[in-house]
Amino acid sequence: MSGRDIFFVVARAEDGTIAKEGQVPWQISHDLRRFKRLTMGTPMIMGRKTFDSLPGLLPGRRHIVLTRDPDWSAPGAEVAHTVEDALTLAGEGDISVIGGGEIFALFLPVATRIELTEVHERTGGDVLMPYPGPEWRETAQETYPAKDDWPAYTFVTLERGGGHA
Repeated sequence: MSGRDIFFVVARAEDGTIAKEGQVPWQISHDLRRFKRLTMGTPMIMGRKTFDSLPGLLPGRRHIVLTRDPDWSAPGAEVAHTVEDALTLAGEGDISVIGGGEIFALFLPVATRIELTEVHERTGGDVLMPYPGPEWRETAQETYPAKDDWPAYTFVTLERGGGHA
């Protein structure tokens, strides 16, 4: 598995919010285009609630859904019940992990990169994700001003530090 990139694609408010009432609270067009570019051609691993929140199957990507429910299924979804099952289903090559909070926590130990959109507001959502710990180092950052009734945001790329400063 050497060289495989397991990366998160996540938007997160300053208060840790990644979802509110079952949805991502922002529809920032630049962020949605970035999400599409980053995930295109990769198997996407997600939880059932994240799958249910999508507008439908996203073209050009496999949908691997990690769920505890042994009876759950949906057209177009590949079902996994453990992290190992999901990784095996994904096969060789890069994998994108797109949420939600429990899925990010489960995959954090094997993640190699985080593509984070920091949304500059306190959203008050009901699904939170802590900011990644000190083992992650920032390798890129682009900040954009508020526009079209959406708050300012910053695209941040974080990579696992590998133990060297």
